Amino acid sequence: MEPIIETKKLTHTYSAGTPFEHNALTEVDFCAYPGEYLGVIGHTGSGKSTLIQHLNGLLKPTAGEVCFQGEDIWAVKGRARQVRFQVGLVFQYPEYQLFEETVYKDIAFGPTNMKLDKKEIDRRVRTSAEFAGLSDDLLQVSPFELSGGQKRRAAIAGVIAMEPSVLILDEPTAGLDPVGREEILDNIRQYHNAKNATVILVSHSMEEVARTVDRITVVNDGILPMTGTPAEVFAHDRELREMGLDVPQVTQVFRALRERGIDLPSVYTVEDAVRVLRQRLEAAPC
Repeated sequence: MEPIIETKKLTHTYSAGTPFEHNALTEVDFCAYPGEYLGVIGHTGSGKSTLIQHLNGLLKPTAGEVCFQGEDIWAVKGRARQVRFQVGLVFQYPEYQLFEETVYKDIAFGPTNMKLDKKEIDRRVRTSAEFAGLSDDLLQVSPFELSGGQKRRAAIAGVIAMEPSVLILDEPTAGLDPVGREEILDNIRQYHNAKNATVILVSHSMEEVARTVDRITVVNDGILPMTGTPAEVFAHDRELREMGLDVPQVTQVFRALRERGIDLPSVYTVEDAVRVLRQRLEAAPC
């Protein structure tokens, strides 16, 4: 299968030619496949945000290529702008980007810029609001009257309304309570399943990534030292700790139990831990 989006030897240098010159990315080869749910993890300042801002053309490479559906988005003038409609990016704390008079108009902003007709815009607004968990009665309300969680949903709906082939979310659950985090993740899963879109989730929560994504890419000091399934990546707990990351807490608990002589496998989600423990209890002699 060919990647839907990829970078080839991508390098980005901030403040080039000045005393503040800094290489944020160095010859990065990254890819995501059609329909994939990909996690991106890395410590603060690792280059994650710089990487994802290249994927929809918000940043232009210092060197290398960014390709969408096999074509360099910077090879032809105007192509990067068109790619932004197909590669949607939800920034961290996106509710601060709300600005229209009503939630409806805010969600409709992207589809309107795509020059769609009113009927199609209306369909997309209502469909994306439903995916984001917003009821119809909230569409005519000012976005500034919404709760914090509802604002987050409205901002995500505004990106989903463009029906991107690739949806990138930078810490979409940051600052939310556990119930709000789970609801947002469930909304994203519904969109992913219904549209078979590629979803790229950037997160600091190892638990969130472990139980959500198909594959993980690790960013560290401007390079990608590791990629693989959650099990493959979290098996390298020592290397991750050296990068300022960690493994899910339940993985740490099971590792500590193994070090105390208890025969347990490695697990990466609470659900897996429950399954393993239940099997051991059911198999234990009465």
